[in-house]
Amino acid sequence: MEQPSTQNRNLKPWQRKVHEVIFEADTFAGKLFDIILLIAILLSVAVVMIESVPAYGEKYHTFFVRTEWTFTILFSLEYIARIISIKRPIHYIFSFYGIVDLLSIIPTFLGLFVAGNSHSLTVIRSLRLLRVFRILKLGQYLSDAQQLASALKHSRSKIIVFLGAVLTSVIILGTVMYLVETPESGFTSIPRSIYWAIVTLTTVGYGDIYPASDLGQFIAALVMIMGYAIIAVPTGIVTNELIQLNPRKVTTQACEHCSKEGHTLDAVYCKFCGEKLNHT
Repeated sequence: MEQPSTQNRNLKPWQRKVHEVIFEADTFAGKLFDIILLIAILLSVAVVMIESVPAYGEKYHTFFVRTEWTFTILFSLEYIARIISIKRPIHYIFSFYGIVDLLSIIPTFLGLFVAGNSHSLTVIRSLRLLRVFRILKLGQYLSDAQQLASALKHSRSKIIVFLGAVLTSVIILGTVMYLVETPESGFTSIPRSIYWAIVTLTTVGYGDIYPASDLGQFIAALVMIMGYAIIAVPTGIVTNELIQLNPRKVTTQACEHCSKEGHTLDAVYCKFCGEKLNHT
Protein backbone atom coordinates (compact mmCIF):
# COMPACT_ATOMS: atom_id res chain seq x y z
CA MET A 1 0.00 0.00 0.00
CA GLU A 2 1.37 3.39 -0.99
CA GLN A 3 2.35 5.60 1.94
CA PRO A 4 0.79 9.10 2.08
CA SER A 5 3.20 11.85 1.15
CA THR A 6 4.30 14.48 3.62
CA GLN A 7 2.32 17.00 1.60
CA ASN A 8 -0.95 15.06 2.04
CA ARG A 9 -0.58 12.92 5.15
CA ASN A 10 -3.03 11.30 7.52
CA LEU A 11 -3.05 12.79 10.98
CA LYS A 12 -2.42 10.71 14.05
CA PRO A 13 -4.71 11.08 17.10
CA TRP A 14 -2.26 13.37 18.91
CA GLN A 15 -1.94 15.52 15.78
CA ARG A 16 -5.71 15.82 15.57
CA LYS A 17 -5.79 16.93 19.20
CA VAL A 18 -3.08 19.53 18.57
CA HIS A 19 -5.00 20.71 15.49
CA GLU A 20 -8.20 21.07 17.51
CA VAL A 21 -6.47 23.15 20.19
CA ILE A 22 -4.42 25.38 17.87
CA PHE A 23 -6.75 25.96 14.93
CA GLU A 24 -10.17 25.97 16.58
CA ALA A 25 -11.78 28.07 19.29
CA ASP A 26 -15.04 26.23 19.88
CA THR A 27 -13.54 24.10 22.63
CA PHE A 28 -12.36 25.28 26.05
CA ALA A 29 -8.76 24.22 25.30
CA GLY A 30 -8.80 25.98 21.93
CA LYS A 31 -10.18 29.20 23.38
CA LEU A 32 -7.71 29.12 26.27
CA PHE A 33 -4.82 28.60 23.84
CA ASP A 34 -5.87 31.58 21.73
CA ILE A 35 -6.27 33.82 24.79
CA ILE A 36 -2.78 32.91 26.03
CA LEU A 37 -1.41 33.46 22.52
CA LEU A 38 -2.98 36.90 22.24
CA ILE A 39 -1.63 37.91 25.65
CA ALA A 40 1.85 36.78 24.57
CA ILE A 41 1.54 38.77 21.34
CA LEU A 42 0.48 41.91 23.20
CA LEU A 43 3.35 41.56 25.67
CA SER A 44 5.91 40.96 22.91
CA VAL A 45 4.75 44.01 20.95
CA ALA A 46 4.81 46.10 24.15
CA VAL A 47 8.40 44.98 24.84
CA VAL A 48 9.54 46.10 21.38
CA MET A 49 7.81 49.47 21.78
CA ILE A 50 9.21 50.15 25.25
CA GLU A 51 12.69 49.08 24.12
CA SER A 52 12.60 51.78 21.45
CA VAL A 53 12.51 54.42 24.21
CA PRO A 54 16.21 55.35 24.71
CA ALA A 55 15.94 55.73 28.49
CA TYR A 56 14.56 52.20 28.93
CA GLY A 57 16.33 50.54 26.00
CA GLU A 58 19.79 51.35 27.33
CA LYS A 59 19.08 50.67 30.99
CA TYR A 60 17.25 47.34 30.56
CA HIS A 61 18.85 46.14 27.33
CA THR A 62 19.73 42.68 28.64
CA PHE A 63 16.22 42.12 29.99
CA PHE A 64 14.63 43.12 26.68
CA VAL A 65 16.94 40.83 24.70
CA ARG A 66 16.16 37.84 26.90
CA THR A 67 12.44 38.57 26.83
CA GLU A 68 12.46 38.92 23.05
CA TRP A 69 14.21 35.59 22.62
CA THR A 70 11.73 33.94 25.00
CA PHE A 71 8.80 35.11 22.92
CA THR A 72 10.55 34.20 19.68
CA ILE A 73 11.19 30.63 20.86
CA LEU A 74 7.58 30.26 22.02
CA PHE A 75 6.21 31.57 18.72
CA SER A 76 8.63 29.33 16.80
CA LEU A 77 7.34 26.27 18.67
CA GLU A 78 3.77 27.36 17.96
CA TYR A 79 4.60 27.77 14.26
CA ILE A 80 6.09 24.26 14.12
CA ALA A 81 3.06 22.84 15.96
CA ARG A 82 0.74 24.37 13.37
CA ILE A 83 2.74 22.80 10.54
CA ILE A 84 2.79 19.28 11.99
CA SER A 85 -0.92 19.30 12.87
CA ILE A 86 -2.28 19.81 9.38
CA LYS A 87 -2.51 17.39 6.46
CA ARG A 88 -1.10 19.78 3.90
CA PRO A 89 1.38 22.10 5.64
CA ILE A 90 2.02 24.01 2.42
CA HIS A 91 -1.52 25.44 2.59
CA TYR A 92 -0.88 26.94 6.01
CA ILE A 93 2.68 28.10 5.27
CA PHE A 94 1.55 30.23 2.30
CA SER A 95 -1.73 31.39 3.84
CA PHE A 96 -2.12 34.92 5.23
CA TYR A 97 -1.73 33.85 8.84
CA GLY A 98 1.07 31.45 7.95
CA ILE A 99 3.11 34.26 6.38
CA VAL A 100 2.37 36.60 9.30
CA ASP A 101 3.40 33.91 11.80
CA LEU A 102 6.67 33.36 9.96
CA LEU A 103 7.43 37.06 9.62
CA SER A 104 6.80 37.52 13.33
CA ILE A 105 9.73 35.27 14.28
CA ILE A 106 12.22 36.00 11.47
CA PRO A 107 13.39 39.48 12.67
CA THR A 108 14.89 38.15 15.92
CA PHE A 109 16.88 35.47 14.09
CA LEU A 110 17.79 38.03 11.44
CA GLY A 111 19.32 40.18 14.16
CA LEU A 112 22.02 37.53 14.67
CA PHE A 113 23.37 38.16 11.18
CA VAL A 114 22.37 41.74 10.36
CA ALA A 115 23.32 44.71 12.50
CA GLY A 116 20.73 47.40 13.05
CA ASN A 117 17.16 47.65 14.25
CA SER A 118 15.78 44.56 12.53
CA HIS A 119 14.29 43.47 15.84
CA SER A 120 11.89 46.41 15.61
CA LEU A 121 10.20 44.59 12.75
CA THR A 122 8.74 42.23 15.35
CA VAL A 123 5.88 44.71 15.78
CA ILE A 124 4.43 42.85 12.81
CA ARG A 125 3.23 40.46 15.49
CA SER A 126 0.44 42.93 16.11
CA LEU A 127 -1.13 41.59 12.90
CA ARG A 128 -1.57 38.30 14.70
CA LEU A 129 -4.06 40.05 16.94
CA LEU A 130 -6.50 39.53 14.09
CA ARG A 131 -6.91 36.09 15.62
CA VAL A 132 -9.03 37.76 18.27
CA PHE A 133 -11.97 37.20 15.92
CA ARG A 134 -11.54 33.47 16.50
CA ILE A 135 -11.95 33.93 20.24
CA LEU A 136 -14.71 36.51 20.21
CA LYS A 137 -16.73 34.79 17.52
CA LEU A 138 -19.53 33.45 19.69
CA GLY A 139 -21.10 32.44 16.39
CA GLN A 140 -22.01 36.03 15.56
CA TYR A 141 -18.71 37.82 14.98
CA LEU A 142 -17.36 35.42 12.36
CA SER A 143 -20.67 35.50 10.50
CA ASP A 144 -20.65 39.29 10.51
CA ALA A 145 -17.03 39.44 9.37
CA GLN A 146 -17.69 37.05 6.47
CA GLN A 147 -20.84 38.93 5.56
CA LEU A 148 -18.93 42.22 5.39
CA ALA A 149 -16.15 40.61 3.33
CA SER A 150 -18.73 39.18 0.94
CA ALA A 151 -20.44 42.58 0.61
CA LEU A 152 -17.13 44.26 -0.21
CA LYS A 153 -16.36 41.57 -2.76
CA HIS A 154 -19.72 41.92 -4.52
CA SER A 155 -19.54 45.72 -4.56
CA ARG A 156 -15.93 45.98 -5.75
CA SER A 157 -16.87 46.79 -9.36
CA LYS A 158 -19.10 49.67 -8.25
CA ILE A 159 -16.46 50.95 -5.87
CA ILE A 160 -13.82 50.81 -8.63
CA VAL A 161 -16.07 52.86 -10.92
CA PHE A 162 -16.69 55.31 -8.05
CA LEU A 163 -12.97 55.67 -7.35
CA GLY A 164 -12.37 56.23 -11.05
CA ALA A 165 -14.91 59.05 -11.03
CA VAL A 166 -13.28 60.58 -7.94
CA LEU A 167 -9.84 60.35 -9.55
CA THR A 168 -11.12 62.08 -12.68
CA SER A 169 -12.75 64.78 -10.56
CA VAL A 170 -9.59 65.62 -8.59
CA ILE A 171 -7.56 65.77 -11.79
CA ILE A 172 -10.01 68.26 -13.31
CA LEU A 173 -10.31 70.29 -10.10
CA GLY A 174 -6.54 70.33 -9.64
CA THR A 175 -6.03 71.55 -13.19
CA VAL A 176 -8.67 74.28 -12.80
CA MET A 177 -7.10 75.50 -9.55
CA TYR A 178 -3.68 75.56 -11.21
CA LEU A 179 -5.10 77.90 -13.86
CA VAL A 180 -7.07 80.04 -11.38
CA GLU A 181 -4.48 80.46 -8.61
CA THR A 182 -0.93 81.77 -8.71
CA PRO A 183 2.31 80.01 -7.69
CA GLU A 184 2.52 82.36 -4.71
CA SER A 185 -0.53 80.60 -3.26
CA GLY A 186 1.23 77.25 -3.43
CA PHE A 187 -0.28 75.96 -6.67
CA THR A 188 3.08 75.63 -8.41
CA SER A 189 2.18 72.66 -10.63
CA ILE A 190 -0.77 70.52 -11.66
CA PRO A 191 0.31 67.52 -9.52
CA ARG A 192 0.57 69.79 -6.46
CA SER A 193 -2.83 71.26 -7.29
CA ILE A 194 -4.25 67.74 -7.57
CA TYR A 195 -2.81 67.02 -4.12
CA TRP A 196 -4.75 70.04 -2.82
CA ALA A 197 -7.92 68.77 -4.48
CA ILE A 198 -7.54 65.34 -2.85
CA VAL A 199 -6.90 66.83 0.59
CA THR A 200 -9.87 69.17 0.25
CA LEU A 201 -12.28 66.66 -1.28
CA THR A 202 -11.60 64.15 1.51
CA THR A 203 -12.21 66.96 4.06
CA VAL A 204 -8.75 66.42 5.56
CA GLY A 205 -7.70 70.03 5.05
CA TYR A 206 -4.03 70.21 6.00
CA GLY A 207 -3.91 73.92 5.19
CA ASP A 208 -0.43 73.84 3.67
CA ILE A 209 -1.93 75.01 0.36
CA TYR A 210 -5.01 77.20 0.13
CA PRO A 211 -6.53 79.51 -2.50
CA ALA A 212 -6.16 83.27 -2.15
CA SER A 213 -8.44 84.56 -4.94
CA ASP A 214 -12.21 84.90 -4.63
CA LEU A 215 -12.81 82.48 -7.50
CA GLY A 216 -10.40 79.97 -6.01
CA GLN A 217 -12.11 80.15 -2.61
CA PHE A 218 -15.50 79.69 -4.27
CA ILE A 219 -14.27 76.56 -6.05
CA ALA A 220 -12.75 75.31 -2.79
CA ALA A 221 -16.11 75.74 -1.03
CA LEU A 222 -17.81 73.63 -3.73
CA VAL A 223 -15.13 70.95 -3.38
CA MET A 224 -15.66 70.83 0.39
CA ILE A 225 -19.41 70.37 -0.05
CA MET A 226 -18.79 67.64 -2.64
CA GLY A 227 -16.54 65.90 -0.11
CA TYR A 228 -19.39 65.22 2.28
CA ALA A 229 -21.49 63.70 -0.48
CA ILE A 230 -18.64 61.57 -1.81
CA ILE A 231 -17.91 60.03 1.59
CA ALA A 232 -21.47 58.68 1.76
CA VAL A 233 -21.39 56.95 -1.64
CA PRO A 234 -19.19 53.90 -0.86
CA THR A 235 -21.03 53.47 2.44
CA GLY A 236 -24.33 53.27 0.57
CA ILE A 237 -22.92 50.78 -1.95
CA VAL A 238 -21.65 48.39 0.72
CA THR A 239 -24.79 48.80 2.86
CA ASN A 240 -26.98 47.85 -0.10
CA GLU A 241 -24.96 44.67 -0.59
CA LEU A 242 -25.17 43.85 3.12
CA ILE A 243 -28.96 44.12 3.03
CA GLN A 244 -29.16 41.63 0.17
CA LEU A 245 -26.97 39.02 1.88
CA ASN A 246 -28.35 36.23 4.02
CA PRO A 247 -25.84 35.47 6.78
CA ARG A 248 -25.41 31.88 7.92
CA LYS A 249 -24.09 30.71 11.24
CA VAL A 250 -20.56 29.36 11.06
CA THR A 251 -18.17 27.68 13.46
CA THR A 252 -14.48 28.03 14.21
CA GLN A 253 -13.76 24.51 12.99
CA ALA A 254 -10.69 24.48 10.75
CA CYS A 255 -10.19 21.95 7.97
CA GLU A 256 -7.38 19.50 8.75
CA HIS A 257 -6.46 19.48 5.07
CA CYS A 258 -6.13 23.20 4.23
CA SER A 259 -6.46 24.82 7.70
CA LYS A 260 -9.20 27.20 6.52
CA GLU A 261 -12.26 27.85 8.64
CA GLY A 262 -15.66 29.53 8.32
CA HIS A 263 -17.79 26.42 7.75
CA THR A 264 -21.50 26.34 8.51
CA LEU A 265 -22.81 24.32 11.41
CA ASP A 266 -24.15 21.56 9.17
CA ALA A 267 -21.14 21.40 6.82
CA VAL A 268 -19.80 17.91 6.11
CA TYR A 269 -17.09 18.84 3.62
CA CYS A 270 -14.69 21.80 3.47
CA LYS A 271 -16.00 24.46 1.12
CA PHE A 272 -12.44 25.39 0.11
CA CYS A 273 -10.77 22.05 -0.68
CA GLY A 274 -13.59 19.48 -0.50
CA GLU A 275 -11.97 17.43 2.26
CA LYS A 276 -14.36 15.75 4.71
CA LEU A 277 -14.50 17.63 7.99
CA ASN A 278 -13.63 15.86 11.21
CA HIS A 279 -16.50 16.57 13.59
CA THR A 280 -15.45 15.91 17.16
